Amino acid sequence: MFFEINTVKELFESDDAFIDDFAFQLHYRTTILILIIFSFFLSSNQFIGEPINCLIDNEIPTSFINAYCWTYGTFTNGAQENGEIGNDIIQPGVGNINEGESEIKYHKYYQWVYFTLLIQAMLFYVPRYIWKKMEGGKMAKLTHNVKLVITDDGYKFEGKEIIINYMKMNMGAHNEYALQFLLCSVLNLFNLIGQLYFMDYFLNGEFSSYGLEVLKFINMEPDSRFDPMVRVFPTMTKCTFNKYGPSGSIEYLDGLCILPLNALNEVIYLFLWYWFHLMIYILVTLSANMEHNESNLIDV
Repeated sequence: MFFEINTVKELFESDDAFIDDFAFQLHYRTTILILIIFSFFLSSNQFIGEPINCLIDNEIPTSFINAYCWTYGTFTNGAQENGEIGNDIIQPGVGNINEGESEIKYHKYYQWVYFTLLIQAMLFYVPRYIWKKMEGGKMAKLTHNVKLVITDDGYKFEGKEIIINYMKMNMGAHNEYALQFLLCSVLNLFNLIGQLYFMDYFLNGEFSSYGLEVLKFINMEPDSRFDPMVRVFPTMTKCTFNKYGPSGSIEYLDGLCILPLNALNEVIYLFLWYWFHLMIYILVTLSANMEHNESNLIDV
């Protein structure tokens, strides 16, 4: 939490000079803030409430079962995702495990969502960090005199004239500066695409079509639709636990687990799916405009 609060504070600190554009700031400032807020909610939920609640056997302490199922993971049966709740199944994916008729899906990602969101936030800052090192404070030094609070308007006007004359006299001398900024903008795009692939891998291949599946689900008839969010982020799962019985034989215990955090995870990742695709659209659109005006950009 201390890291999150300090990072948010740094994001809102004003720079000495604007050295990037709107898409760049959306990438390293807005997106990082969103990821940190999401991770803060998840971490607070884990510290304040129980992230998992399991029911297996009254003889075994609940805290022990919760810790065991949280550590080793829970599962659902993919063959029993469809059916009438209360008649065919108690919840999607929760039912009897029959040999040859079951599609076991293990769920352990929820232990790492908080950490992965923080890591993703750090990765979103990498292109910004590289660009700041490449830029080296050139723009801040160039505009330093015209930004002083104690400077009168006349002196500021003269400072602006000096900057304009400098830019005219050095027309075409900042090609490397412009290309470095373009390179870091491309890094933003690669970071977004790479993170989409990472989240798809993290969620066992379910993230790539997650937003489209939810949109399709909304437009389906209530009697024939299956919520894709329940399949990716089940709130009720199963957990198995083996222990020795009174005679020394191994007893197989099968229980139910409630995952309250998944109700929050499904909303978080649905938002991230649309936000990341929107960011890609903005970056591609601006990159196309930059290529169209490449000659003007290089001249500056």
